[in-house]
Amino acid sequence: MTENADLFLKQIAVGPMANFVYLIGSKRTRECLIVDPAWDTDAIVAVAEEDDMNVVGALVTHYHPDHVGGGMGGFDVPSGVSDLLARGNAKIHVNKHEAEGLKLVTKISDGDMVQHDAGDVVEIGDVKITLLHTPGHTPGSQCFLVHDHLVAGDTLFVNGCGRVDLPGSEPDQMYDSLQTLGKLEDHVRLYPGHHYGGAPSSTMGEQKRTNSHLKASSLEQWRAMMG
Repeated sequence: MTENADLFLKQIAVGPMANFVYLIGSKRTRECLIVDPAWDTDAIVAVAEEDDMNVVGALVTHYHPDHVGGGMGGFDVPSGVSDLLARGNAKIHVNKHEAEGLKLVTKISDGDMVQHDAGDVVEIGDVKITLLHTPGHTPGSQCFLVHDHLVAGDTLFVNGCGRVDLPGSEPDQMYDSLQTLGKLEDHVRLYPGHHYGGAPSSTMGEQKRTNSHLKASSLEQWRAMMG
């Protein structure tokens, strides 16, 4: 296990739904990306600036308003990716299967987005961010593997996982996605999209031991667990 000396990673609690936003960037270039800017984009950018970091874009885990702003099903979040775009020349990185949902919720355009395939890598300075397509919560949900850190959005929580009873959710896909994440090495540190567990982060090794959603041994057992 080796740490990347150039990696800048910061966890920020925001909003009334216990969301976590993240800054991922390069200490050398002083540039960073916001993971899931929502609730108060100006305040998130201000946190970055306090650390002498320049926000150059965003990474989107999925299109729900509490992660990107905008509205859906009568649920509105006043600040999000659209506010970040209004501040200057930023790009929004999204899985290609999530692009239409993101446009619907936030009203941004195709030209505002960089649409990615599974396994694409976004580089910032000497930091490499691998995009893992993890459908289940939404069709284009993705996690970000940054060296020995997993920023997991609403796919995997500390001792939990994202809901699979919402429009666009698919329980069997979530099972497959969790099986994929469960193959990560034990030392990889999990950073979830919400503070729903007893701690703000955990190791994958600990989650394999304690998180029942990672311990389902078959699709049939998973289906029974999820009702």
